[in-house]
Amino acid sequence: MAKKIAIVEDDPDQRSNYVDAITKKGYDVTAYSSRAEALAGFERELPELAILDIILGDEVDAGFEICRDLLSKSASLPVIFLTERIAEIDKISGLRLGAWDYLPKPISLDYLAERISSLLRIHEARGQSSAGSASAKLVGDMSIDQEALLVSWKNEPINLSGTEFRMLAKLVRAPGHAVSYDTLMNATMQSLVTNNTINTHMRNIRKKFESIDKSFDCIKSEYGFGYRWSTK
Repeated sequence: MAKKIAIVEDDPDQRSNYVDAITKKGYDVTAYSSRAEALAGFERELPELAILDIILGDEVDAGFEICRDLLSKSASLPVIFLTERIAEIDKISGLRLGAWDYLPKPISLDYLAERISSLLRIHEARGQSSAGSASAKLVGDMSIDQEALLVSWKNEPINLSGTEFRMLAKLVRAPGHAVSYDTLMNATMQSLVTNNTINTHMRNIRKKFESIDKSFDCIKSEYGFGYRWSTK
């Protein structure tokens, strides 16, 4: 059965182009032109991945509001922001909300389709695997599964986005050794990445571990250079 993709975009030409391109890749696409229309649609049925513009009509933060609503219904739902708002503060806001990706307009339709395919593969692998699988690696109290992008801490699952997982994987590849900002930027597989963006990701990762273990203190900042995973 075709995967269900939702697109929320107020520009009719762009919306039509996205729908056509993604439908041709074999997905079942539903498009919405406003926040109200999208929220009503999501009450009827949730998609398996959502692509959101941020500015919808006169609502400058409509996409952020939709993201909050979607993730309150399904915390692991892959969400992509696709927007002309490329200021760092906007990107940080989107990532803090739990978006899996933040893509700037204009965008190659082939690239967009590939990002959708990649995130859906990750989401499906997470659903079929667990952090205790044979492919999982133990790093102290953490189990990390590179195939399914799954992490657990003291046998409790940690819900990381794809970007957060890739950064964590780089960090724990050599515990005790500092990992540079440049290496972590490459791990995000995103454009427009700055040190502040990396710092935001790391804060989010820390918070997710701390929600399970208030004494968690394995991610150390290396001032001006990057981060280090400490096993002490």
